[in-house]
Amino acid sequence: MAHPPAPTSEASASTSDHAGHDHGHAAGLLGERTELYFAIASGVFWLAGLLLGIFADLPESIGIGIFVAAIFFGGYYATIEAYEGVSSGRFEIDFLMIVAAAGAAALGKWEEAGLLLFLFSLGHALEHYAMARARKSISALAELAPATALLKTPDGGTSEVDVEELAIGDVVVVKPNSKIPADGVVISGNSAVDQAAITGESVPVDKIAVKNPDSTYVLADLPAEHRTFAGTINGSSVLEVRVLKPARDSTLAKLVTLVQEAETQKSPTQHLTDKFERYYVPSVLIVVGLLLLAFLVIDETFGQSFYRAMAVLVAASPCALAISTPSAVLAGIARAAQKGVLVKGGRPLEDLGSLTAIAFDKTGTLTEGKPKLTTVLPAEGVTRQELLATAVSVEELSDHPLAAAIVAGGREELGKVPASRASGLEALTARGIRAEYEGATVHIGNRRLLEEITGADIPAEINRQMTELETGGHTAMMVHRGDRYLGIISVMDVARESAKPTLAALRKLGIKRMVMLTGDNQRVANAVAKEIGITDPMGSLLPEDKVAAIQRLKDEEGRVAMIGDGVNDAPAMASSTVSVAMGAAGSDVALETADIALMADRLDNLPFAIGLSRAARRIIQQNLWISLGVVAILVPLTMLGIASLGPAVIAHEGSTMVVVVNALRLLGYRAKPALS
Repeated sequence: MAHPPAPTSEASASTSDHAGHDHGHAAGLLGERTELYFAIASGVFWLAGLLLGIFADLPESIGIGIFVAAIFFGGYYATIEAYEGVSSGRFEIDFLMIVAAAGAAALGKWEEAGLLLFLFSLGHALEHYAMARARKSISALAELAPATALLKTPDGGTSEVDVEELAIGDVVVVKPNSKIPADGVVISGNSAVDQAAITGESVPVDKIAVKNPDSTYVLADLPAEHRTFAGTINGSSVLEVRVLKPARDSTLAKLVTLVQEAETQKSPTQHLTDKFERYYVPSVLIVVGLLLLAFLVIDETFGQSFYRAMAVLVAASPCALAISTPSAVLAGIARAAQKGVLVKGGRPLEDLGSLTAIAFDKTGTLTEGKPKLTTVLPAEGVTRQELLATAVSVEELSDHPLAAAIVAGGREELGKVPASRASGLEALTARGIRAEYEGATVHIGNRRLLEEITGADIPAEINRQMTELETGGHTAMMVHRGDRYLGIISVMDVARESAKPTLAALRKLGIKRMVMLTGDNQRVANAVAKEIGITDPMGSLLPEDKVAAIQRLKDEEGRVAMIGDGVNDAPAMASSTVSVAMGAAGSDVALETADIALMADRLDNLPFAIGLSRAARRIIQQNLWISLGVVAILVPLTMLGIASLGPAVIAHEGSTMVVVVNALRLLGYRAKPALS
């Protein structure tokens, strides 16, 4: 299909059912807002009947006719949904409202029956509007992908095709200020691309072409500057992109599907309220039935007993309770998606904010995930440039990852490739490498290698510097040419720039324990932990050791989150209370395994996610207090006859609107400046 899948009717219905209302009939003669227009019409007729009854001397039959019109428009959708509920063996809120209105009309209280259904239908419509607004902020993702793409043809031209026709390996041309049609790799051109819709990044990301356009690439393994996502917006220059995923499997399509699934996932509080309602509604019906017979016991007429029973029925109907949690959950998921945080349902949304301990994978989560040249220490009488030129010339012959880091860092500092080139590279197992450079033999390696070739101990100063670097978590190597030491170079997987401020923000949020799990030795773990503020560094761990560590943390703290890349950390993430995947954009495994996915490779979105979770929990609790509080106050007052049907209607429906508006505040959630 040309676009990622739109929300399915099943998903929408399931989500709406969380609210206790299906709204499957909301689209009518007047479009999506038919229900709202009916509610307004009900209000107009009710107000007209009230004013004409006060200021005009109309026959009673005309006044009743006007209120009947108000009842018709206000009760139209509620009657349909009540019928469907009863047909399925469910006695839900709509049924209670229709019975209450019918009872009031039977007593001749046409005005109050009209008011009840007007306010109920208005609340119904506003609830529908609010939920639709929250859902639209998510489902709008489905509209981001363009319907067509400019496919590059063998003769160098282009032809316009549907994006569904694109196959892996095709090359598409992306014009300036147009949408990128597919997940892929940039093979020509450079431009700044707006990725906010996918990753939540507020600043456009610079894209450049890969050096080898004809090589085979995997989207998740590509650096950010080379990969593109369907639905993102190109900047001011033309790009050529080789397609790596078909439209149906794009990151955008998967994101839309996962968010739709998240909408249907109930939170712990929602499960609790559902269970409460299952017993509560029948109990209300039984109490109302008993109140109808009150005239047999106390000195009042059947009409008085009937009226009070209907007032209690209205007061006790749990409309606000039904919508209090799902409205907040949906608004929270929508707000998170706008920021590039995918939350898979109500449970992780609620759980994340309750944690006091978080475990982090080190490599790729707290660190950059790739080694960098960190230290260049020339020996006495040797220039920094001589040491770097020698090391770069030799290491560029090697395919070792550490060699690549030395070459990249050295060339960046030198500004150009050294004039002389090394030759005859030989790998010396567990010790280092050897090569010929400028007529002399160069050795780069550890103490064992240098002691072997010199037949002497390592010079004291060089040995001291090596020990100091190793204690700090660096991988240090000595460089020796001919008969002299040139100095020491070291590499290290350095901490992300955002790691230290992010952990500081988490401490301000009350996260007491921040644990780092890594396969690196404990010395490296301690060095990284000291630099960025980790409280519990745990090194030399195998994957099964990480799982055991998570279990211990759960025993000690009750709940723990695990932050990783969703691949090698999957077992530990599965064992945690809430699992969070880093850099999930483009990574199928990360998207599928985690409860929460940070779409951009940005650790600093974690405090936002935790803050949003806590805000959602607060709003859910507020909504529960409002909804249950109104019921707890109104039911006794109506049972004792202190509150009549009119005030019960206003208070009841007013509380429903209040909890909906309160939940919608999450759509505007912003992290506090100190935590941003």
